[in-house]
Amino acid sequence: MRDWEASYIAGIIDGEGSITLTRLHINEHRRPCITIASTDIELLIYIQSLTSGGISRKKNYNPDRHKDSYTLNVRKKEDVLRTLNDVWPYLRVNKKRNRALWILENYERVTPRNGKYSPELLSKKLLFEEHFFQI
Repeated sequence: MRDWEASYIAGIIDGEGSITLTRLHINEHRRPCITIASTDIELLIYIQSLTSGGISRKKNYNPDRHKDSYTLNVRKKEDVLRTLNDVWPYLRVNKKRNRALWILENYERVTPRNGKYSPELLSKKLLFEEHFFQI
């Protein structure tokens, strides 16, 4: 990703996106996720070409009054970390920049590659999550 692309995407994340921790399955620990909601599918397709992820369509209960809305979800660990690494210097919303940095600096240290947690590592993981949501 080029610098101007990273700064553009950072602006979109600042305005319409979120950086959070989410569960994909009920019995797993949270993982980083970037989401961007928009009524402009062309915008999301462009961002998807740079970040990967998937686009889902939201249910429109009143098409006469509302535009169709879509969400880009970047959930794969490698894609999220790469994207955060590229965009964090350009994020202007403190909460989002601080969350991005917290993930980049700490997520891999508290997440074992095989997904098996020792009691000590599980404690660190839960503290990581708790601190993240306090940001």
